[in-house]
Amino acid sequence: MPIYVFWFGAALALLVLELASTTFFSIFLALGAFVAGILAFVWPDSALWFQAVVAIAVAGVGVVVGRPFLSRRLREGAQPAMTPGVHGGFVGQRALALDEIGEELHPGHVRLAGEVWLAFTEAGDPIATGAPVTVTAVRGTTLVVRPADGPAVAEA
Repeated sequence: MPIYVFWFGAALALLVLELASTTFFSIFLALGAFVAGILAFVWPDSALWFQAVVAIAVAGVGVVVGRPFLSRRLREGAQPAMTPGVHGGFVGQRALALDEIGEELHPGHVRLAGEVWLAFTEAGDPIATGAPVTVTAVRGTTLVVRPADGPAVAEA
C-alpha cells in the first residue's frame, strides 16, 4: 500500500477527531498529514522522515499561527449569551406583559426569553396587558419590572 494512503487516512481520522472535540488542534494535525500525503503522492521517492517533518512543520505553524486567529475570529462573531446568570442576567432585558401586572401581592406574567415569568412592579402602578416592560431586578424566580419605553416586540 502506498504511504500517501496512510497520510490521507490519518488526515481523515484527525478531521473526525476535530469534529468530536472542536479544540482547533486536530484540524492542524490533519492539515499536516494531508500536506505530507500530497508530498508522498507527488514525490513518491521522498523519505518517510522528510514527510513526517513536513507534516509536523505544517501542523506546528497551524497551531501557533492559525489557531489563535481562528479562535479570536470565532469569539468576535459569537453572540453574547442572553443570560450570563439567573440573577442579573435578565436585568435590563425587555419583556411583554401577558396580563395585568400589579404590586407584589398582585403579580402578573411576562414573556421573556421565550418563557413565561411571574412579575410585579415595585411602583405599585399597574401595567396593562400587552405593554412592554423592562426587568429591573430578579427576586427568586419572580421578575421586578417597570414600564418600558417604545413599542413591544412579540417573542416567538
